[in-house]
Amino acid sequence: MTVRLNDWILRQSGNDIGLEGADSKFTHSELAREASLLASKLRDAGATRSEPIILQIGNEPTDVIGFLGIWAAGAVAVPVHVGAAASTREMVARRTRARFSVAASSVTSVAEGVPPNRPLLNDAALIVFTSGSTGVPKGVVIGHEGFIAKLEMLSGLLPLTRTDVVLCPLQLTFIFGMWVTFLGLASGARVVLLPKFSMDTVGGLLRDCTTLAVVPTMLKLIVAGPKLDSSKLRKILTGGESLGLTLPSKLKEHFPAAEYFDLFGLTETGSCDFCLTPSDQYIGLGTIGRPVPGVQFKLVPAEFSRSEKEGELRIKTSSRMLGYLDDPSLTDVSFEGAYFKTGDLARIRDDGLVELIGRSKEIISRGGNKIAPLEIDNLFAEHPSVAAALCFGVPHADLGEALHMMVVLRSPTNVTDRDLRAWASTKIEKYKIPDQIHVVEALPLGRTGKADRRAAASSILSKIS
Repeated sequence: MTVRLNDWILRQSGNDIGLEGADSKFTHSELAREASLLASKLRDAGATRSEPIILQIGNEPTDVIGFLGIWAAGAVAVPVHVGAAASTREMVARRTRARFSVAASSVTSVAEGVPPNRPLLNDAALIVFTSGSTGVPKGVVIGHEGFIAKLEMLSGLLPLTRTDVVLCPLQLTFIFGMWVTFLGLASGARVVLLPKFSMDTVGGLLRDCTTLAVVPTMLKLIVAGPKLDSSKLRKILTGGESLGLTLPSKLKEHFPAAEYFDLFGLTETGSCDFCLTPSDQYIGLGTIGRPVPGVQFKLVPAEFSRSEKEGELRIKTSSRMLGYLDDPSLTDVSFEGAYFKTGDLARIRDDGLVELIGRSKEIISRGGNKIAPLEIDNLFAEHPSVAAALCFGVPHADLGEALHMMVVLRSPTNVTDRDLRAWASTKIEKYKIPDQIHVVEALPLGRTGKADRRAAASSILSKIS
């Protein structure tokens, strides 16, 4: 019989605080008891095995009880943030045909009629809706067995113990926030959830934490301010976007006793397929490191490829998704045999480390020249006056696409866009130098807290149209 995530996560027991939020704390034993009570409520309401249950997420401890209770009832959790737009909530309800919603350990009926029988959900733990680069929501179905396999691997790569305190401002609607929380609980550590990232809150909690889980955009905000009391911090877990070339040195300045692990993966592959570990960081800045145990990869030549060492990254892992909800054709075209087509362009360096070039659907075609925006981001982030940079394409009558870039400048500085172009002209080809550079106070962020190219392009288009 398949081991379910609730049993794996709750393998620890006792009266030590395991989970903490803004207004509540739970021991491992209390989590187990509350999850069992919620499972009973769901069964009494008529929830059936493998049935999708909407879980309202506010990044509170009761959200974790929601996951555990839904799994204990044999159902499938569908996380949706409490602040999601009405259209998003309606889409999730329509696509899943869910008839129950869980919020703060309470069960509410939201629709009539039993959902259709879907064999895909028989061993499923989660349906995570992710837009990816297309903007069309896809219901990624993740199985218990695959997710547990990835967590088992991570427990060896990133060992945590009962003495650890894990600070997690990552949203539990996304797989990064989920695996950090579940791994911490399963290891007996104390996990501290934040409803929303803020410098004031993080600064106040960091002094007692041994492990911090954040995306690079959050790290940039942290190191841009005064040094925080972080004497106990030993691990920084990050991923979801490029760490860049200059941020690691600033991390060492702010957190001299902490090692960082830069992780890369997709929801469809169970996350965390590559890791740049501390042992590789001196030579591996700007790369995603090496594949983690249990992961194989290959590069398939693409239009942008300039050698056999460049191409679209494809990943093989036993932690792959079970499929896309109600879309077997999309599932089929997303794989080449057992390899998932990531849509990411990458190159293998001579030392074996893997470097991302960009997204195949983000490639900018400027006058027939193909430009990977991530390469430009990383270059300008090296400039001493640039705190953050984001490159994107904007439609252009003559060029097809013009190359634009938003930059956040460090203060104080007198650097101009002309200065930035002149600096770049000695480092990259002329056609890769941005046509326009826009100085902004902050880069636009998407729902996951990562810099959003589409939002940046839309913002500029609205000003020039």
